[in-house]
Amino acid sequence: MDERAIKDILEGVLKNVLSQMGGQTAGQPGCQPAYQPHAAPCCEGGDTPIPVELSARHVHLSEKDAIALFGAPLTHARDLSQPGQFLAKERVRLIGPKGVMDNVAVLGPSRGSSQVEISKTDARILGIDAPVRQSGDTKSTPGIILASQTGIVGLEEGVIIASRHIHMPPADAKKLCVADGDLVSVRIDGDRPLVLEDVLIRVNEQFKLAMHIDPDEGNSAGWNSKVNGRIISRKNGAVHGLCSH
Repeated sequence: MDERAIKDILEGVLKNVLSQMGGQTAGQPGCQPAYQPHAAPCCEGGDTPIPVELSARHVHLSEKDAIALFGAPLTHARDLSQPGQFLAKERVRLIGPKGVMDNVAVLGPSRGSSQVEISKTDARILGIDAPVRQSGDTKSTPGIILASQTGIVGLEEGVIIASRHIHMPPADAKKLCVADGDLVSVRIDGDRPLVLEDVLIRVNEQFKLAMHIDPDEGNSAGWNSKVNGRIISRKNGAVHGLCSH
Protein backbone atom coordinates (compact mmCIF):
# COMPACT_ATOMS: atom_id res chain seq x y z
CA MET A 1 0.00 0.00 0.00
CA ASP A 2 1.54 3.34 -1.03
CA GLU A 3 2.06 6.33 1.24
CA ARG A 4 -0.86 8.29 -0.24
CA ALA A 5 -3.36 5.47 0.46
CA ILE A 6 -2.20 5.18 4.07
CA LYS A 7 -2.57 8.95 4.52
CA ASP A 8 -6.14 8.87 3.15
CA ILE A 9 -7.11 6.06 5.57
CA LEU A 10 -5.65 7.91 8.57
CA GLU A 11 -7.48 11.12 7.60
CA GLY A 12 -10.75 9.18 7.36
CA VAL A 13 -10.27 7.58 10.77
CA LEU A 14 -9.39 10.93 12.32
CA LYS A 15 -12.50 12.62 10.88
CA ASN A 16 -14.69 9.80 12.18
CA VAL A 17 -13.21 10.03 15.70
CA LEU A 18 -13.58 13.82 15.80
CA SER A 19 -17.18 13.52 14.63
CA GLN A 20 -18.02 11.06 17.42
CA MET A 21 -16.29 13.21 20.03
CA GLY A 22 -18.21 16.26 18.87
CA GLY A 23 -21.52 14.42 19.38
CA GLN A 24 -20.58 13.34 22.90
CA THR A 25 -19.31 16.68 24.16
CA ALA A 26 -21.98 18.95 22.76
CA GLY A 27 -23.30 21.22 25.47
CA GLN A 28 -22.24 24.17 27.53
CA PRO A 29 -18.56 25.03 26.85
CA GLY A 30 -16.17 24.52 29.72
CA CYS A 31 -18.67 22.69 31.92
CA GLN A 32 -17.89 19.18 33.07
CA PRO A 33 -20.28 17.19 35.30
CA ALA A 34 -19.17 16.47 38.85
CA TYR A 35 -18.74 12.72 39.49
CA GLN A 36 -21.18 11.67 36.75
CA PRO A 37 -20.56 11.20 33.00
CA HIS A 38 -23.86 12.67 31.81
CA ALA A 39 -25.22 15.79 33.49
CA ALA A 40 -27.63 18.55 32.63
CA PRO A 41 -26.35 22.07 31.83
CA CYS A 42 -24.79 23.95 34.74
CA CYS A 43 -27.06 25.57 37.33
CA GLU A 44 -26.45 29.18 38.23
CA GLY A 45 -26.47 28.22 41.92
CA GLY A 46 -24.26 25.14 41.65
CA ASP A 47 -21.61 26.71 43.91
CA THR A 48 -24.02 28.43 46.32
CA PRO A 49 -22.72 28.38 49.93
CA ILE A 50 -25.19 26.87 52.40
CA PRO A 51 -25.00 27.95 56.07
CA VAL A 52 -24.27 24.95 58.30
CA GLU A 53 -25.93 24.94 61.71
CA LEU A 54 -25.20 22.61 64.62
CA SER A 55 -28.29 20.84 65.94
CA ALA A 56 -27.53 19.71 69.50
CA ARG A 57 -29.65 17.22 71.45
CA HIS A 58 -33.22 18.44 71.89
CA VAL A 59 -36.79 17.36 72.45
CA HIS A 60 -40.05 18.05 70.59
CA LEU A 61 -43.11 17.56 72.79
CA SER A 62 -46.77 16.95 72.13
CA GLU A 63 -48.99 19.40 73.97
CA LYS A 64 -50.25 16.55 76.16
CA ASP A 65 -46.70 15.61 77.23
CA ALA A 66 -45.74 19.27 77.74
CA ILE A 67 -48.64 19.73 80.14
CA ALA A 68 -47.81 16.47 81.93
CA LEU A 69 -44.23 17.66 82.43
CA PHE A 70 -44.71 21.36 83.12
CA GLY A 71 -48.41 21.83 83.91
CA ALA A 72 -48.90 24.16 80.94
CA PRO A 73 -48.08 24.50 77.20
CA LEU A 74 -44.54 25.44 76.17
CA THR A 75 -43.43 29.04 76.67
CA HIS A 76 -41.39 30.96 74.08
CA ALA A 77 -37.79 31.90 74.98
CA ARG A 78 -36.32 32.92 71.61
CA ASP A 79 -36.82 32.32 67.91
CA LEU A 80 -34.70 29.77 66.01
CA SER A 81 -33.34 30.19 62.49
CA GLN A 82 -36.22 28.30 60.87
CA PRO A 83 -39.34 30.49 60.72
CA GLY A 84 -42.00 29.58 63.29
CA GLN A 85 -39.64 27.44 65.40
CA PHE A 86 -38.55 28.53 68.87
CA LEU A 87 -36.52 27.51 71.88
CA ALA A 88 -38.79 27.00 74.89
CA LYS A 89 -38.01 28.19 78.40
CA GLU A 90 -38.64 24.67 79.68
CA ARG A 91 -35.91 22.02 79.96
CA VAL A 92 -36.08 18.26 80.51
CA ARG A 93 -33.98 15.40 81.85
CA LEU A 94 -33.39 12.38 79.60
CA ILE A 95 -33.25 9.10 81.52
CA GLY A 96 -31.94 6.08 79.62
CA PRO A 97 -31.04 2.52 80.63
CA LYS A 98 -27.41 3.45 81.33
CA GLY A 99 -27.23 7.21 81.75
CA VAL A 100 -28.92 10.54 82.36
CA MET A 101 -28.69 13.91 80.61
CA ASP A 102 -29.91 17.07 82.30
CA ASN A 103 -30.96 20.49 81.03
CA VAL A 104 -31.91 19.27 77.54
CA ALA A 105 -33.49 21.90 75.28
CA VAL A 106 -37.15 21.73 74.31
CA LEU A 107 -38.17 23.19 70.95
CA GLY A 108 -41.58 24.51 70.01
CA PRO A 109 -44.22 24.68 68.86
CA SER A 110 -45.79 21.46 70.13
CA ARG A 111 -46.10 18.53 67.72
CA GLY A 112 -48.57 15.72 67.29
CA SER A 113 -46.21 13.30 69.05
CA SER A 114 -43.09 13.70 71.15
CA GLN A 115 -39.65 13.08 69.67
CA VAL A 116 -36.11 13.09 71.10
CA GLU A 117 -33.17 13.89 68.79
CA ILE A 118 -29.70 12.92 70.00
CA SER A 119 -26.26 12.17 68.55
CA LYS A 120 -24.57 8.77 68.37
CA THR A 121 -22.37 9.77 71.30
CA ASP A 122 -25.45 10.73 73.33
CA ALA A 123 -27.06 7.38 72.47
CA ARG A 124 -24.07 5.49 73.87
CA ILE A 125 -24.10 7.51 77.09
CA LEU A 126 -27.83 6.91 77.57
CA GLY A 127 -27.58 3.24 76.58
CA ILE A 128 -30.07 3.54 73.72
CA ASP A 129 -29.68 1.98 70.28
CA ALA A 130 -31.18 4.94 68.40
CA PRO A 131 -31.54 4.63 64.61
CA VAL A 132 -30.75 7.33 62.05
CA ARG A 133 -34.12 8.63 60.90
CA GLN A 134 -35.72 11.61 59.26
CA SER A 135 -37.48 13.86 61.76
CA GLY A 136 -41.02 12.60 62.33
CA ASP A 137 -40.20 9.00 61.38
CA THR A 138 -40.34 7.46 64.85
CA LYS A 139 -42.19 4.18 64.24
CA SER A 140 -40.53 1.26 66.08
CA THR A 141 -37.80 3.48 67.55
CA PRO A 142 -36.60 3.16 71.16
CA GLY A 143 -38.36 4.85 74.03
CA ILE A 144 -37.04 6.95 76.89
CA ILE A 145 -38.12 8.63 80.15
CA LEU A 146 -38.50 12.42 80.24
CA ALA A 147 -38.53 14.20 83.59
CA SER A 148 -38.93 17.74 84.87
CA GLN A 149 -39.08 19.19 88.38
CA THR A 150 -42.85 18.70 88.38
CA GLY A 151 -43.58 15.70 86.17
CA ILE A 152 -42.44 12.58 84.39
CA VAL A 153 -43.38 11.07 81.00
CA GLY A 154 -42.42 7.70 79.58
CA LEU A 155 -42.17 7.51 75.79
CA GLU A 156 -42.66 4.06 74.28
CA GLU A 157 -40.91 5.25 71.10
CA GLY A 158 -39.50 8.45 69.65
CA VAL A 159 -35.71 8.52 70.12
CA ILE A 160 -33.76 9.07 66.88
CA ILE A 161 -30.46 10.29 65.51
CA ALA A 162 -31.72 12.86 63.01
CA SER A 163 -30.64 12.42 59.40
CA ARG A 164 -28.36 15.22 58.25
CA HIS A 165 -30.49 17.49 56.09
CA ILE A 166 -30.84 20.83 54.32
CA HIS A 167 -33.87 23.08 54.74
CA MET A 168 -34.63 25.32 51.76
CA PRO A 169 -37.51 27.24 50.17
CA PRO A 170 -38.60 26.37 46.60
CA ALA A 171 -36.63 29.29 45.12
CA ASP A 172 -33.35 27.95 46.48
CA ALA A 173 -34.25 24.39 45.43
CA LYS A 174 -34.74 25.65 41.88
CA LYS A 175 -31.48 27.59 41.99
CA LEU A 176 -29.58 24.55 43.27
CA CYS A 177 -31.39 22.14 40.91
CA VAL A 178 -32.59 19.81 43.65
CA ALA A 179 -36.01 18.61 44.79
CA ASP A 180 -37.65 17.63 48.07
CA GLY A 181 -36.49 14.16 49.10
CA ASP A 182 -33.25 14.21 47.08
CA LEU A 183 -30.10 12.82 48.71
CA VAL A 184 -26.97 14.82 47.98
CA SER A 185 -23.31 14.94 48.95
CA VAL A 186 -22.11 18.15 50.59
CA ARG A 187 -18.57 19.41 51.12
CA ILE A 188 -18.18 21.11 54.51
CA ASP A 189 -15.49 23.81 54.56
CA GLY A 190 -14.64 23.75 58.27
CA ASP A 191 -11.17 23.55 59.82
CA ARG A 192 -11.19 19.86 58.87
CA PRO A 193 -13.02 19.85 55.50
CA LEU A 194 -14.96 16.71 54.67
CA VAL A 195 -17.74 15.44 52.42
CA LEU A 196 -21.00 14.26 54.00
CA GLU A 197 -23.11 11.89 51.93
CA ASP A 198 -26.84 11.06 52.06
CA VAL A 199 -27.83 14.60 53.03
CA LEU A 200 -31.61 14.88 52.74
CA ILE A 201 -33.14 17.83 50.88
CA ARG A 202 -36.27 19.24 52.56
CA VAL A 203 -38.18 21.88 50.60
CA ASN A 204 -40.98 24.00 52.02
CA GLU A 205 -42.26 27.56 51.57
CA GLN A 206 -41.70 28.14 55.29
CA PHE A 207 -38.05 27.06 55.31
CA LYS A 208 -34.90 29.19 55.30
CA LEU A 209 -31.75 27.85 53.60
CA ALA A 210 -29.65 26.01 56.19
CA MET A 211 -27.98 22.63 56.63
CA HIS A 212 -28.35 20.87 59.99
CA ILE A 213 -25.76 18.45 61.33
CA ASP A 214 -25.31 17.02 64.83
CA PRO A 215 -22.35 17.67 67.18
CA ASP A 216 -20.55 14.45 66.20
CA GLU A 217 -20.55 15.54 62.55
CA GLY A 218 -19.70 19.12 63.45
CA ASN A 219 -16.70 18.15 65.56
CA SER A 220 -15.33 15.90 62.83
CA ALA A 221 -15.47 18.83 60.37
CA GLY A 222 -14.07 21.45 62.75
CA TRP A 223 -17.38 23.30 62.67
CA ASN A 224 -17.83 26.93 63.70
CA SER A 225 -20.65 29.41 63.14
CA LYS A 226 -19.13 30.70 59.88
CA VAL A 227 -18.88 27.28 58.21
CA ASN A 228 -20.67 26.72 54.90
CA GLY A 229 -21.41 23.67 52.80
CA ARG A 230 -21.66 23.19 49.04
CA ILE A 231 -23.64 20.52 47.21
CA ILE A 232 -21.30 18.55 44.93
CA SER A 233 -23.43 15.63 43.69
CA ARG A 234 -26.68 13.70 43.95
CA LYS A 235 -26.90 10.07 45.04
CA ASN A 236 -29.25 8.91 42.29
CA GLY A 237 -26.70 9.60 39.56
CA ALA A 238 -28.05 12.83 38.13
CA VAL A 239 -26.24 15.90 39.33
CA HIS A 240 -28.69 18.42 37.84
CA GLY A 241 -25.95 20.46 36.21
CA LEU A 242 -23.60 20.81 39.17
CA CYS A 243 -20.15 21.44 37.73
CA SER A 244 -16.54 21.35 38.84
CA HIS A 245 -14.58 24.20 37.24
